[in-house]
Amino acid sequence: MASLRTANPRLRNYFKENYIPQVCEALLCGLLITCPEDPLKYLQKMIITIMENGLESLLWDMCIDPSMRPKIRRLSETYMEQLFGLDDQLMTPELMIKACTFYTGHLVKTHFCTWRDIAIPLINEDELLAEKMEKAMEYDNFRLQKYIFRLWHSYTEGQKKQLTDTLLRMQKMCRRYKLIAILTKWRDKARHKYKKREDELMLKHELQLLKWRSKLKLKVVAKEESIFPEQSTSETSLAGEIPECDISLLPERVISQIFAYLTLRDIGICGQVCHSWTLMTQGSSLWNSIDFSAVKNIITDKCIVSTLQRWRLNVLHLNFRGCVLRLKTLRSVSLCRNLQELNVSDCPTLTDESMRYISEGCPGILYLNLSNTTITNRTMRILPRYFQNLQNLSLAYCRKFTDKGLRYLNLGNGCHKLIYLDLSGCTQISVQGFRNIANSCTGIMHLTINDMPTLTDNCIRALVEKCSRITSIVFIGAPHISDCAFKALSTCNLRKIRFEGNKRITDACFKFIDKNYPNINHIYMADCKRITDGSLKSLSPLKQLTVLNLANCIRIGDVGLRQFLDGPVSTRIRELNLSNCIHLSDISIVKLSERCPNLNYLSLRNCEYLTDLGIEYIVNIFSLLSVDLSGTHISNEGLMILSRHKKLKELSLSECYKITDVGIQAFCKGSLILEHLDVSYCPQLTDEIIKALAIYCIHLTSLSIAGCPKITDSAMEMLSAKCHYLHILDISGCILLTDQMLEDLQRGCRQLRILKMQYCRCISKEAAKRMSSVVQQQEYNPNDPPLWFGYDYEGKPLKRQHEITPLKGDEEVIVTESTHSSEEVV
Repeated sequence: MASLRTANPRLRNYFKENYIPQVCEALLCGLLITCPEDPLKYLQKMIITIMENGLESLLWDMCIDPSMRPKIRRLSETYMEQLFGLDDQLMTPELMIKACTFYTGHLVKTHFCTWRDIAIPLINEDELLAEKMEKAMEYDNFRLQKYIFRLWHSYTEGQKKQLTDTLLRMQKMCRRYKLIAILTKWRDKARHKYKKREDELMLKHELQLLKWRSKLKLKVVAKEESIFPEQSTSETSLAGEIPECDISLLPERVISQIFAYLTLRDIGICGQVCHSWTLMTQGSSLWNSIDFSAVKNIITDKCIVSTLQRWRLNVLHLNFRGCVLRLKTLRSVSLCRNLQELNVSDCPTLTDESMRYISEGCPGILYLNLSNTTITNRTMRILPRYFQNLQNLSLAYCRKFTDKGLRYLNLGNGCHKLIYLDLSGCTQISVQGFRNIANSCTGIMHLTINDMPTLTDNCIRALVEKCSRITSIVFIGAPHISDCAFKALSTCNLRKIRFEGNKRITDACFKFIDKNYPNINHIYMADCKRITDGSLKSLSPLKQLTVLNLANCIRIGDVGLRQFLDGPVSTRIRELNLSNCIHLSDISIVKLSERCPNLNYLSLRNCEYLTDLGIEYIVNIFSLLSVDLSGTHISNEGLMILSRHKKLKELSLSECYKITDVGIQAFCKGSLILEHLDVSYCPQLTDEIIKALAIYCIHLTSLSIAGCPKITDSAMEMLSAKCHYLHILDISGCILLTDQMLEDLQRGCRQLRILKMQYCRCISKEAAKRMSSVVQQQEYNPNDPPLWFGYDYEGKPLKRQHEITPLKGDEEVIVTESTHSSEEVV
């Protein structure tokens, strides 16, 4: 068949448009493969099939029976394109030219290589071999030189490194010897400075003690003999000249600030000095606050009435706590029209009638304390009528009003401005009473209910139905409160929670705290036996918690505390009380030192597994100001380590039997700012600790040496001569102290306010009575120490524990609660 490549384009298009090549291809393939007996009928049949299916679906094997179709791979779209010359990929003149050019070039290259081999003569093989040997020798020499150079380089590098290491060692040795020399000089200088300071302190101590004793001698001589003016001058020169100062020349604001520290009795005495002092004591600012409770045993009703009449326009705060007053005296309170705060707690003569007079005359009272009085529902009816701005109300231990009286609080404008409410000990209040409080006092924020065994979860539910602003709750002595109370309080935004002695509170309540009180900052859960480590884990996410008290929660251990400190709460905690958590050990102290940078107060009382190793980590808590290690196994070594802290102001070491005078002395040398020390019931301590306190800790304000039978009057004389800021002193069980000690305290410790002298058999009742007029509170008992002190009346240790203990009724304890000689036998 002739090719159509050079045919007319119209003819070529005709073939393509009508699929002539494809039809021919399909028919020919069918004939060649099938080989029918009658080709014409076969072609007729296939043409009809193609017409039915259409030319668009035409395939080259369409006319072949499916069982006879060859399984071959097509190389192109159709074989008929080659037959009719319709494909554009067949040989063209351009391709032919390229093929001829390639063939000619290959032929030329082949003949040129053959000609080159014949035309160029062969090189001598010996010369070629010699040249190769020369190159091989050069290469071998190069490799040898390279190897030798590498060995030399490694050797020089080793020598260089060795020289460098030697120089570094020499430099380190020189630096070390230099540092040793510097540290030696610094140590010698520090020792010299320390020794110089010790000598100066000792010299100062001796001079002050000598001066103190010279004053005492002069005063003794002055009592025995009549002293002439010349002798008084010599006494003044020996005691040290005191420059004269006229206090009246000071600014009025300074004078008011000075007299503000005095009690009412002291102000009265100062007003009798001279005319100028009388004028100074009549400043109006001094009479804004009057405390009659401090002089309740000596002041008369007439004096109270005259005082209130004179300063009625200036008085803002009145305190009659424990005063036995007549009705006329109580009526005089109504003269103080500007009164804002009134405390008549523990006043047995206060009645509903006197409260009516007070309420009519003092409508602006904001703070009212009626604790432990005999008021009834009549007074409860008065409160909302006259005290419409009342914000603080205490009804603690007032048991004569009822639920009906609480309903009166809603009369008139009611007590809706009330913020603080104290209902401690009011066991007569029922659930309905708390519902009345909720209706009357919807704005309560601080709620205190102590010593109330009748308080239940239903009472709390009734209270919080309308009092949703409560932020602080104190439930001490409420054993029937359970976890349900916390669920009821979930509607309040609590910030302070305090429970003590509750056995129904479990870890479940802490889950409520974590979910519902994210802003809580104070948690007191002391003596709650069912609290475990799970509670601490629930508290760890609290970011605002600053105070946590879990004293006597004996089921808490190292695991719970570690989980607690791993949370964000550790960075904010400032006060942590873990007293009697007996399962805590040094592991907890390590975690505390790592996670609590702002901790100020730490109590580890009776944590038996705490050792001196844990004390080393306590020193790393630089923010710590107060630590309680009573009942632990701390020794002198631990106290020496603790002396490195330098910032401790309070330390308790009660019942620590491993410490001695050496440890206390070492601690005092490093703690010059110490203010509170408790070494009670450490019978092994002697006068040396008092001497160390007198020399180094002159800013001491509180000291407890109860149960230390080896303390004598000479040691207390040194304490009185140096520690002039002492406010609280407990010398109970110090059997060697005599009346001389009290005389020294009167002369040296003029700021002493609380004095405890239980079981001081060598102190007479007359001396104790004289001392009671100097201090505000005094406890005195002249009997022998009880057996649980561990020693007898001579200070000798008891060899065996006696089974018979003295009854409390057999002991006479004289307690004085004011600056006067009122005595109360318990």
